[in-house]
Amino acid sequence: MNIINIINPSSTFSSLASLFGRVGLSAIFILAAVNKIQFYEGNAAYMASSGLPSELLPLVIAFELIGGLFILIGAFTQLTALAFAGFSLVSALLFHFDLADQIQFLMFFKNIAMAGGFLTLAATGAGDFSVDKKLNNSRLIKVKGELQN
Repeated sequence: MNIINIINPSSTFSSLASLFGRVGLSAIFILAAVNKIQFYEGNAAYMASSGLPSELLPLVIAFELIGGLFILIGAFTQLTALAFAGFSLVSALLFHFDLADQIQFLMFFKNIAMAGGFLTLAATGAGDFSVDKKLNNSRLIKVKGELQN
């Protein structure tokens, strides 16, 4: 047993861990998008109070919902994860930088942790249980068929 690398990257456990990690990372953004839709006026006012134009809220909702679904199903994972890492960092700085407030301190570092999770996801990819894997397999089959002809 290798004590440094105890999980084989090609194992079923690794694939399941990637799937459950994606579920966890995506859930907060999908739920946040739904919340922003349900309480649109309040969220628009909160954005405006932070110095951002409230007209950006529909774009934020679309990003969180569509991007969250992409992460959930493992589609365009590396690009989407990089975008969410940046989004998490910017959100931490814009909305949670009052580190003297204990709640904002926790929210700030929650965003930093999520950015780290997204960077890890970007580096490792979505795993076997993903749309990305299915698309890559389809391309490989097509390329192999072309090479044989």
